[in-house]
Amino acid sequence: MFGLEPQVLLLLLVCLVAACAFEFVNGFHDTANAVATVIYTNTLRPWVAVVWSAFWNFIGVFGGGITVAMGIVYLLPVESLVDQNIYHGIAMVGALILAAIIWNVGTWYYGIPASSSHALIGSILGVGIAYSLLPDSGGAAVNWSKATETGIALLVGPLFGFTLTIILMFVLKRFVRNKAIFKEPHKRKPPPLWIRLILIGTCTAVSYFHGSNDGQKGVGLVMLILIGIVPFKFALDESKNPLDMRGSLAQVELVMGRVNAAELAPDEQKALAEIKTQTNSLDQIFAGKTYVKELPEADRFRIRKAILLVYNRAKKIMGSERVSLSPQDRSAYENAIKNMRSFTDYAPWEVLLMVSLSLAVGTMVGWQRIVKTIGERIGKEHLTYAQGASSELVAAAMIGASTQLGLPSSTTHVLSSAIAGSMVANRGIRNLNPQMVRNIALAWVLTLPVTMVLAGVLFLLFRTLM
Repeated sequence: MFGLEPQVLLLLLVCLVAACAFEFVNGFHDTANAVATVIYTNTLRPWVAVVWSAFWNFIGVFGGGITVAMGIVYLLPVESLVDQNIYHGIAMVGALILAAIIWNVGTWYYGIPASSSHALIGSILGVGIAYSLLPDSGGAAVNWSKATETGIALLVGPLFGFTLTIILMFVLKRFVRNKAIFKEPHKRKPPPLWIRLILIGTCTAVSYFHGSNDGQKGVGLVMLILIGIVPFKFALDESKNPLDMRGSLAQVELVMGRVNAAELAPDEQKALAEIKTQTNSLDQIFAGKTYVKELPEADRFRIRKAILLVYNRAKKIMGSERVSLSPQDRSAYENAIKNMRSFTDYAPWEVLLMVSLSLAVGTMVGWQRIVKTIGERIGKEHLTYAQGASSELVAAAMIGASTQLGLPSSTTHVLSSAIAGSMVANRGIRNLNPQMVRNIALAWVLTLPVTMVLAGVLFLLFRTLM
């Protein structure tokens, strides 16, 4: 399989199983947030709720695209980390997966709604930082611009969730005359039909958008594994012929050739020179080739690396105020680089299926601990119908918006913050349970540094052993 040595193939399979385990844990750790309100309000029976949620998580993975997945992949520039020793790639992915799973399982055990997204991203950053400390690393190994963008998205999401839920609760109180929606759920009776439909709708939306966002993180993780361990096979989309990008490459070269280097700052001149080096490299790879079979497998990773380096350097050039290009040239460049990126930004349907199944099965296991926390422990009062519906509606909207923007979102933190906002809207800040809020906040603060340190240490240990 893939022409790998038996021991390398075995380690690859172990890493893929571990990635599935991460998504499985993500399922029962995070998706409990989606079913908490419908279970706690007796809207649906527990097993009906989790099966329903699992189904929509499954659909969400296929419907969410791969923008968030590629955001995860590009947090760690695999193109810089992969070297001739394939075991180093195994050490990289093994460390980050294990660190994320350890943290997720630990917080789940204690019923603390911690973020799987934070755990995965922290682990990726930890591996990158640890790699940059190695003597032969060549410097930084983290895409800090993408990391900053991701960090801001994860920070802003809960704040918006908290604020928007308070606003929505006040709107409901002002315009909804039927006060049944603001009452504590009956322990044995389901709510009125119209309330049930609303709660089922919000549960469905959160489940779908959780799959479309968190599922993409799993897809990104699997692609990190495949590109890091089997780069000659998964560096480019195998369903496409790399020779077909030659027209787009020529267009990029034409536009970059129109940039006046004399007008640029020194760092921009360097970036322009690197662009020309990489485009020349691609020209040399494609020279004299007529059929894809004439393209050596080893060149596929070189093509990927060149495309991404051109994209990163050109982004600096195109964003510079010193560059005077016509709108037509800019549009031609955007279309050309988008076509070239379609060869690198992809995920096989088998990866989507593997992740979606792992997430769906995980949804149906172990949800009770988090449901109890969401329903009873965040506030000093039991969750009402209005609180459950408004919290999930806001969470679904926030996660859906993040997916559209290609940004990762923490379902756990957005929904937990929304629940807290609904409690504050009811009876003020004193309605929050200080002990549980403290625990959630502590997990929020500690997740990134703990997973970064844990993943970094594990990476250096595994790399030494391999």
